[in-house]
Amino acid sequence: MSELQKSSSGVPPRFSEEAMRQVEVIFQRYPADRRDSAVMPVLHLAQKEFGGWLSQEALDYVAEVVGMPPIRVYEVATFYTMYNLKPVGTYHVQVCTNISCWLCASDEIVRALQNKLQLSFGESSKDGRFTLSEVECLGACVNAPMLQINDDYYENLTPAKVSEIIDQLP
Repeated sequence: MSELQKSSSGVPPRFSEEAMRQVEVIFQRYPADRRDSAVMPVLHLAQKEFGGWLSQEALDYVAEVVGMPPIRVYEVATFYTMYNLKPVGTYHVQVCTNISCWLCASDEIVRALQNKLQLSFGESSKDGRFTLSEVECLGACVNAPMLQINDDYYENLTPAKVSEIIDQLP
């Protein structure tokens, strides 16, 4: 599992009390004998809870919580691009470059972001503020081109709008 990174904190991840309540709500969506079906929403919750990414220790913890072998959790986390397996910046900027966005000039959005942030895809700024990622589809094709910053969507973009959005981030 060389692509999984260890946490540098040395502190084993544990859900807060509120997150554990959310885990219990997630489990209620599935039959009791199919608790492992909850792995994806629990991984999503873990990513939010543990700083925007999933260390190997976090994945092991999710496996323990869900009650499944760690390798099965690794398989899910490494297959889906929505799970970050290395640290990301405070602002995770994800740009859609799939066909609908591309036809609406997402390549101009990419250039504007790369120039503004001085980053290429897969890179994080030295100050830890930004990570720039390319994604296949964010499900907002009707308002292409678009991007996502953390949990917020920005649609009908132009290079000028992108610059303004970045400038307005605290």
